[in-house]
Amino acid sequence: MIEYLVLLSCAGFLAFLIPGPHRKYAAIAGWTFIVLTLFAMLPEFFKENNFMYPLIAALSVPFLLVTAKYLLAGDERVLHLSRAAAVAFLIYAPFGFDQIPLFAWLGNQLIALVVNQILWLLALLNFAVTLTCMDPATQLVIDPSACGNLMLDTITRNGYSVQIILGCTGIQSIAILLGVAAAVPTTLRQKIAAFLIIAPTIYFLNLLRNVFVIMAYTDQWFPYFKDIAGNGEPGYESFFWAHNFIAEVTALIFLIIIAYNLFTLIPELGQFADDLYQLYYGEVRKAFYKGK
Repeated sequence: MIEYLVLLSCAGFLAFLIPGPHRKYAAIAGWTFIVLTLFAMLPEFFKENNFMYPLIAALSVPFLLVTAKYLLAGDERVLHLSRAAAVAFLIYAPFGFDQIPLFAWLGNQLIALVVNQILWLLALLNFAVTLTCMDPATQLVIDPSACGNLMLDTITRNGYSVQIILGCTGIQSIAILLGVAAAVPTTLRQKIAAFLIIAPTIYFLNLLRNVFVIMAYTDQWFPYFKDIAGNGEPGYESFFWAHNFIAEVTALIFLIIIAYNLFTLIPELGQFADDLYQLYYGEVRKAFYKGK
């Protein structure tokens, strides 16, 4: 169901890019299906002990209400925000929608590229691993000799396995930030510079992130606080601290640094961000201080 919600969100935002009076309704549909996707993914987030995204899901409801209100009013700020989301989907779609054979092939090629580069980096670090596959029905690791046509996307060591999926390639973060860069009009030079700041940087940092998580999990670097980090799977605590905490916090820091560089390159983005802050913070103030 989740993939269809994402597909419907993408359809809404792509329709938004087509000129016409329908654009504000298409954008509302796009944002609505994004929010529904977040809530549909809650069981997965809780299974992984990931509490950041459930918080985002909760905050997405008032965000949607405010955004829909201002889209219906034709506010330029939320129209620019919706354009950022539409451009992000335009970049993500060719890799993310495996319902379309060509897109499924492109997504698998990106995963395979990332897997090979992770293996190369691990070899440089003299960190021996086994490349195998995972049964999509049982989610059990299969002996490499029995993988057949299954994709070799699972890295194993010491009995612990990490499957590299599309979310491990960094394409979502790249698409989102390229969408942000496209939220306001820019020159060709700014577009090229923004791409070079975003895509290669995030891609390389994401490779390092994957390498760190694999090493930390398969060698059990952080077997601490099972009550907080455990989910019943043996050794999951190291994955939790490496992936859900250290990698997430580090990624957030680097995203802030990249965003700062984007604002320096495209000053209008800084003004756009401030305008959005004023809009949403103003709505929060009105909601909490109504009648006072």
